[in-house]
Amino acid sequence: MKRTVCTYCGVGCELGFESGEVVPLKEGVVSKGKLCIKGRFGHQFVNHPERIRGALVRGELLEEFGMGSSGLKKRNGFFVVPYETAYRIVAEKLKRITGEFGGSSFAAVGGARTNCESAYLFQKFTREVVGSPHVDNCARICHAPSLKGLRLTVGEGAASVPFDEIYNAEFIFVLGSNTTEAHPIVSHRIVEQARKGVPLAVLDVREIGLYRFAKYRLTIPYESNLLFLNALARAIVEGELYNREFVEKRVSNFEEFRERILSDEWARPEVFRKIPGYEYLTDEIYRLAEEISEKRTVFLWGLGITEHIDGSESVAAIANVALLTGNVGKKGCGLLPLRGQNNVQGACDVGMLPYFLPDYKKPPVEGYKTPEVIEAILRGEVRALWVMGEDIAHVHPNQKKVREALEKVDFLIVNELFPCEVTEFADVVFGVKSCYEKTGVYINAERRLHLSEPVFESDLPDDWEVVAEVSKRLGKDFCFKTSEDVWNDLRRAAPERFGGAEYKLLKENILNAPQWPVKNGKGTPILFKERFPTEDGRAKLYYSQYEVRGMVGELLKTGKISDFYLTTGRILPHYNNVNQTSRCETLEKFRTFKEDTVYASPEDREKIGECKRVILVSRYGKTAPLPLEFNSHIKPGTLFVTFHRVKSGVNFLFGDESDRFVKTARFKSVKVKVIPVEG
Repeated sequence: MKRTVCTYCGVGCELGFESGEVVPLKEGVVSKGKLCIKGRFGHQFVNHPERIRGALVRGELLEEFGMGSSGLKKRNGFFVVPYETAYRIVAEKLKRITGEFGGSSFAAVGGARTNCESAYLFQKFTREVVGSPHVDNCARICHAPSLKGLRLTVGEGAASVPFDEIYNAEFIFVLGSNTTEAHPIVSHRIVEQARKGVPLAVLDVREIGLYRFAKYRLTIPYESNLLFLNALARAIVEGELYNREFVEKRVSNFEEFRERILSDEWARPEVFRKIPGYEYLTDEIYRLAEEISEKRTVFLWGLGITEHIDGSESVAAIANVALLTGNVGKKGCGLLPLRGQNNVQGACDVGMLPYFLPDYKKPPVEGYKTPEVIEAILRGEVRALWVMGEDIAHVHPNQKKVREALEKVDFLIVNELFPCEVTEFADVVFGVKSCYEKTGVYINAERRLHLSEPVFESDLPDDWEVVAEVSKRLGKDFCFKTSEDVWNDLRRAAPERFGGAEYKLLKENILNAPQWPVKNGKGTPILFKERFPTEDGRAKLYYSQYEVRGMVGELLKTGKISDFYLTTGRILPHYNNVNQTSRCETLEKFRTFKEDTVYASPEDREKIGECKRVILVSRYGKTAPLPLEFNSHIKPGTLFVTFHRVKSGVNFLFGDESDRFVKTARFKSVKVKVIPVEG
């Protein structure tokens, strides 16, 4: 039986394959024999007839290089050419552009949908061969604020404990994560414990699946995460509920933090008594503060925390609560950001970020984040872009601007599995192996290093092989023959995390893969047991005052909501841009999920009107006509919509508002009007 890791969310479930069918692996430390529907059937895209199984080049580019298209097959507006030809064209085109405009006229985006080896070589190629600092990955639109917020406080931007510490927790706090839909196998652990009587708190802007099992059902106003978390920290400090011994020994700036939070009127829990519809939260905050201070607590959060203008500060505020109560560095407690993509943790770890090299070392020059790359293209500063497995023409905000940039850029290279929105703009497209067809390391949301092995045969190249071949034609031969060669080079570049993680160890432990840092053949399940990775070994509380805005400001001022506040999210059968899941027969058969759907409160039925479809309009753009459903789990004045289908146009609703530190888009709140279009 062949074993691999699921190619979807950041949970990283282990899978077995036998005769092309999925076999649950009860010994898998992550999956424990349980798989969600994507784990069971999400491999069905592999042999879909629409797979890109070659190198595709535009006819104009062939003409530019004096090559005829006679005899070449045409597909989706491209000509299918030998990979050797495409490598030569890409290398020569990049040489021409960077020769005229400099190395920084090139940017690379992607790497979280492929293995660590490919992400590592992608950033290495960009920095060392082309000479550009502009590298980024899809953490920009999801958990870049988790990296920032955690580094501001505990010094390390990753989960401090494995998922299994949920089993040892005395209290579980889930914030801004619809875990049953987005990270189902983690939600199994949460539900198991809640059914055993372990108290659960759930914080969100709508009632989600975990509410059924929760002791604390904390429905908050849009964009009030930081307001709530500051109030919770204040209740702990003011009530002297903090862990004195832990704070004295392991936190460096408690008195400064105490002074700031107690002098901030907006940090008082009583603020919520003034917000119509949310008055009950004040009493819940005081109850919650007492329970967290008394019990070993695991904190888990998702994009409902990070995709805001204060995402980084809200993550730091979660860490503040954990530090104040001593819920870090030991069993049964800790910080667990629920990463979205299967290797987004790994892409960050290996340096596919504009402000970090492998092992989170500082680069000599900081590059552009993806939104800055888009702006640089529009300014004529960035002339060539290479996108690896990230459909930026769908999943990023301000799609009007993104598409203008993709139309303007001189040269666009894309590595992809299927035709999608970004390939429509490409000059060259490389068909590459999927995660189920190659060997490589994937790092899940708990820092676990899974070595995946191919379970389907493919003669396509891996992403790293494409990069290496182009590099060779630019004069730099990395001399990598296998993915293990690339991994060993990464181990030398990032010894703190991966020094002891040789392939042999990972192969032998695929069902109980080690968590970085890996040293002397052993992983590190729990971080911060004795010290934090800071200069003085202590954590630092980080305080940021809440900025009154949006829904909170409107309710405080007028007591009611005009129009609607919209948030977005996933549904269980599909993933991000459905590029893979819509090509899986079993996942695509559910008629209910054929379209992105708008959900509204039944109390707003009169306000919206009796209609079957609506168009959502923000000050930035509008959606296509979308189905409307009324749902009692949605609060009046608010809406929820899924974002999976590009034809829905949901990401046209969002502008440039983003996290003030790392530019992660404010996907979780935008003011919209609802236009009925079908009775």
